[in-house]
Order: sequence, then C-alpha cells, then structure tokens
Amino acid sequence: MTDLRTTIENAVPPRRRWPWAVAAAFLVLVLAVGVAVAVSRGKDAGAGPAAGGAPVRGGTLQFALIDYQRSPDPQWGTNYAESLIGNNITDKLTWQDPKTGEITPWLAKSWEYNQDLTEFTFHLRDDVTFSDGSPFDAEVVKANFDQYVHGDKALGISPNGAPLLPGYLETRTPDKYTAVVRFAKPLASFLQASAFTANAQPGFLSLSTLKLSAKERTDPAKVIGTGPFVYESWQEQVKTVLVRRKGYHWAPPATGHTGEAYLDRIVFNTIPEASVRTGSLTSGTIDATLDVGTTDEKPLAAQGYTIIYRGVSGTAIFFNLNSQLFPTNDIAVRKAIQLGWDRDAIRKTVLTGSYSVATSVLAPSVPGYADYSGTVLRHDPEQAKRLLDAAGWAPGPDGIRVKDGRRLTVKALGISNLVVNKPAYESVQQDLKKIGIDLQLSVLPIPDYTAAVAKAATDWNITAANRSRNDPAVLNLQYSPLLGNGAYVTKDSTGVDVAEVTSVLGKLELTLDPALRKEYAKAAQDLLLDKYALVNPVYNPSQVIAEAPYVHGIIFDAQSRNHFVDTWKSNGK
Repeated sequence: MTDLRTTIENAVPPRRRWPWAVAAAFLVLVLAVGVAVAVSRGKDAGAGPAAGGAPVRGGTLQFALIDYQRSPDPQWGTNYAESLIGNNITDKLTWQDPKTGEITPWLAKSWEYNQDLTEFTFHLRDDVTFSDGSPFDAEVVKANFDQYVHGDKALGISPNGAPLLPGYLETRTPDKYTAVVRFAKPLASFLQASAFTANAQPGFLSLSTLKLSAKERTDPAKVIGTGPFVYESWQEQVKTVLVRRKGYHWAPPATGHTGEAYLDRIVFNTIPEASVRTGSLTSGTIDATLDVGTTDEKPLAAQGYTIIYRGVSGTAIFFNLNSQLFPTNDIAVRKAIQLGWDRDAIRKTVLTGSYSVATSVLAPSVPGYADYSGTVLRHDPEQAKRLLDAAGWAPGPDGIRVKDGRRLTVKALGISNLVVNKPAYESVQQDLKKIGIDLQLSVLPIPDYTAAVAKAATDWNITAANRSRNDPAVLNLQYSPLLGNGAYVTKDSTGVDVAEVTSVLGKLELTLDPALRKEYAKAAQDLLLDKYALVNPVYNPSQVIAEAPYVHGIIFDAQSRNHFVDTWKSNGK
C-alpha cells in the first residue's frame, strides 16, 4: 500500500522498460498450469508459529511485488515495497500484535510513561548488535529519533518522521540501555508509533549509516540495520536481494520465532504487470507474489496455491473531500456523494472476499472503529437528490446538476497502485452520475499522482488514498488542520469550525485509557463522517499474497507489512 503523505514527498523518475515484460507472453500461457493440492486461505494472517510441519532451513524465496524500492534507506522509503523490505533489515522498539493491537516487547524489554504522556522510558535489550558488529544502545536510539524527526539538510535527509512524532523534543540517555523520549505535548499514540512498520518507518540504522548522505545511502552495503536480513544487492526497478543475518536472535517474542531466519536469501522481484506476476508464479519462476489481481485469486486457489491476506489497518481507501474548493465546499454535495453510490454493487462486481466495503473511515481492525453503514454511509440516492435540490442544485439538460450557472463537476485524483482502485472508483462514478454529479476521475500511476497531488488544495475536489496505522490517532494524523489536513479545512471551508475539528481530533492523543479513546474515536468519526461530511470511505484494502504450497510462515504485522524471519520452504531450495 501507499499512504497519502508518502506519495506526495518525492516524484518518482520515469520507469525504464521492465526486464520481466519480455517474458510476459510466455508466462501468461502457463497461467493454467498447476498441481492439485490442499488449499488454505488465511482470512486474517498474522504473526505466529509457522504451519506445515518442522521448519526447513536454507533456500531462496523468489517474491514478486508490483512496485519497486527507490532507495535502500528504510526511514525514507515511502511505498509498500520499500516499507516491506525495510522491515526485514531493521527492527523496532516494540511489536504490535496484529490480532489484538497490544504493544509487546522487541528491542525494548519494557517501558513506562508519565501521566501526561509526554515522556516515555524504554529499557533496551543489551544483546542486540547491528550487522557491522556495532552495539544497539540508547545513544543509537537518540541519534535515530533526532535525525528521523528533524532530518539533516547538509546530508539531504528529510524529516521523514516529523508527521508521525509531532512535538518531539529529545531523547535522553540516563544510561547505556535506557532511552527517555520526550515530547512537548501529549502523544498517546507514540507507543504504537514505536512499533510502526508502514511508510517512512522508524527502523533503527547504525551510527555509521546515519552519517551518510541520502545519495550515499543508495549503496545498499552501507545501509546497516539490526534486522534478520542484510542487503546483498539492489537494482532499482528490477530487484532487491537480502541474505540471512548470521547471529540474529532477537525476533519479537510474540512471533514465536527464535534464532536466525530460516531462509538463506530473499529476492524481491519487481513485476508491475498482474498477468506476469501470476504467470511467474504458476511457471515456478517465483515462489510467492504480493498484489494478487482480484480475478486471479480463485483460479490460483483452484490450482493449489495458497491465498493469504490481511486487511490494512488504518483508514479505508477514502475520497477526501476538499472543503474549501467549489463545489465540495457545499456540505450538501459532500453528503450527496456519501449517499449516492451503491456499496453492494462494488461488493458484488469489484471486490473479492479478501476485501470489504468501508463502513467507516477507520478500518474494522483499528480500536475505536464504529459502523456507519446504516446511517451516513448507506446507499440512499433519493435522499441525496433531496439534499441537492434543497441546496439549489437543479438538474441540467444532460442530467448533470447546475447552480448559479456552474455545473456540479467534481474532480477526483486517485492512484492506480491497487488493482481494486480504478474499478471501484468507476462504479462510484456511474452511480453519482445518476443523481446529477459529474465525477471526473484521474487514476494515475504513483509518479503522476505525486505531481498532481502537490496542487490538490486548489485543483482537486477529491483526493483518493489511504493511510496505514493501527491506532485511532491515524484520524488526527490524517485530518487535523495542524497535521495532514486531508480535507483542507481552513477559514474558507464554509460552515466548518476549524477549532472544533482540531480539538476533537486532538483528543485522541490525550489518553491511553481504552474507554476514553473509544469515546474520542467515536466523536472523531462522527465529526468527519456525519457533522461535516469531510470524507467518503470507499473500501477496506487488503494485502493479498499467493504462495506455492511449499512456502510457509510469511507474517503479516499490524500494518499488514510482511516479515520473513519465520518463513521457510519445505523443499529447502
């Protein structure tokens, strides 16, 4: 997945011709080849002991991705491929249980925090090292967080962690294995942030790597982490190769894995064409692939391949509605967009069982999620028409509504990086036309989206994306006028109280009490979905993997990123 913030930071250079494409014709022909074996589906795959018998050590996993790694630096990485690979060369302070959301130990053995939630003290393991042999300690934590939040202009390092850790002041080091992280204001979500594995993640890098410039960090041999794998090579737009880290023995206890990774090597192959990914799997060229096409899931399962998936925790794939730009500055238009499209049509014609229609801006896996499918997120075209009629939007000669001589044209910008996006958006487009809204779609590859979204505040009524984070504070991060401001709430947003939006969302950072957080999360969803109708959630995305029957133990974490420390191949190859 690609989060909204991470797609707008850096334009991606034009892609060269993909080496995999030359084999496409042959690989599509072998799509139907398969063996009849038992099939399993992992409805909500997560961490835990590997299935399939006693693990076998050794072998190379050939793994396919739709996207590619633009830099080996995991703290910079801003797409799914980059965060996934970065998670396997670096570790985090804590691990979030993908099933319960509980924060559990990893590089930190234990922690405590003050009553104000402005100071978090972590007690670190004393047996962790980087792959160059240097120690992991409190000084390393300090150096990483300082650069992660503030960047380093002289080195060309951006402040990639500033949005995740607003108000960061410093990290104190009272002794070698104690790190005290301090903030200027309460940040209840910091414990979850210490386990964050999505884009621009806080994976720890060695002091030698932190001294390098952004350009120097494109040499994978110089990017040093504490993780279960290390870089062997990186070929942009083609593949990244990781090899097993010798001596690794500090996987998160919650995963049930001890010792080194089982695999000798992982090759992450970039294959943008869905048919080529599928053909590569069925021909045996690769062992597993992410980004499985919706039309390929059932055929692959029928041929004996295992389909595993997990819904992405955080927000749904949303239409953020620009509250300051005509015509979405009219709340009647925003509410009509919410009510005007048929969720069942998308469920039946676009989605598979790996996905679900959005019933809130939050994914169901996020604590504090509430279901709005029976209220503001229902299909009610007649009510949508009544709202538009009352607001002065009259049907024009071609059925598109008009007010004061201006057509009800809504420009929407989306990303084509998920196979479900375009057909889902087109279904919404068709339904909205029936109630008089002309939804003009531009669903673009990430490089073009990146360029276009830079002008979203002035040029686009809708920005479609999502944000991964298994914490209700994702709403504050995404929509607070002080942070992401995804609905462009300003003084020019007709009828929207900027101070109220800021205050209601900000409360999510004030407490870790589950009952209060649930209350605040409900208030935040009420405000975003109902009172001001600032967002139209569309569907809940998933990360879907198809794997050969001899592949076992691929872990989905709480952000639905994959970890391979527990992965093995029963054929040992």
